[in-house]
Amino acid sequence: MNDHSHSDEPLQSDSASQPKAPPKADSRAEEAAAVRRRWITLGETLAVLAVVISGLTLWNNWTARSDREAAAAEETLLASTRAGTLVLVVASASGDELKLLPASSEQTVQSQEVLFPGALGLPPAATTGQPRIEAAWFEHALKKARSKARLPDDSRGDERLPVVLTTRFLAGGELHENRALYDIGYSISGHWLGGHSVALRGISLAGSVKSSNAQARLDARWRKLLPQKQADRQE
Repeated sequence: MNDHSHSDEPLQSDSASQPKAPPKADSRAEEAAAVRRRWITLGETLAVLAVVISGLTLWNNWTARSDREAAAAEETLLASTRAGTLVLVVASASGDELKLLPASSEQTVQSQEVLFPGALGLPPAATTGQPRIEAAWFEHALKKARSKARLPDDSRGDERLPVVLTTRFLAGGELHENRALYDIGYSISGHWLGGHSVALRGISLAGSVKSSNAQARLDARWRKLLPQKQADRQE
């Protein structure tokens, strides 16, 4: 009888004893998904940056345009203000007449009205074209007022007579009107036979006035320039 030894334990496979490797397909899919997510995030970031840059560009353009428009408007306003501001100077003086002209060569006088202090009792004098001051307009009344105020027959320097000059002039093709208080510089001297004569010296700007208060400002300045102590003696 032959003895045969039989083993009841099943034979185990070598592959069953080794760990399973992770599927390569799943790993590649996850990596691809991660790459896509990174690209989506980067794309969104670039899109946001593009919007921001575009907005900043528009803002800079708008700001620059606004600055240019504001500067142009300011320059236009300054030019208009300069054009509308008149200062008269003496072109020539002959003693009995002052020929005037604008300090700016871009201005051309059309007409002018000269308002005198109320104490002189004179109507306004008017000129057309050539602006000027004539001593004949006020000489007699001025000498009478000085005599009444007991002022010296001969002036000891340049005396001043305030007037309001209303000047209509052209500047930049537009008509403007300027109203201002000026002092006329003059001297007075006496003669035995010829009486007293007034010699005009020049003018100086004292300030701007409005139509509503021009006469009041003028009369106030006349009282200021006429020596008060002398004027009191007449009362």
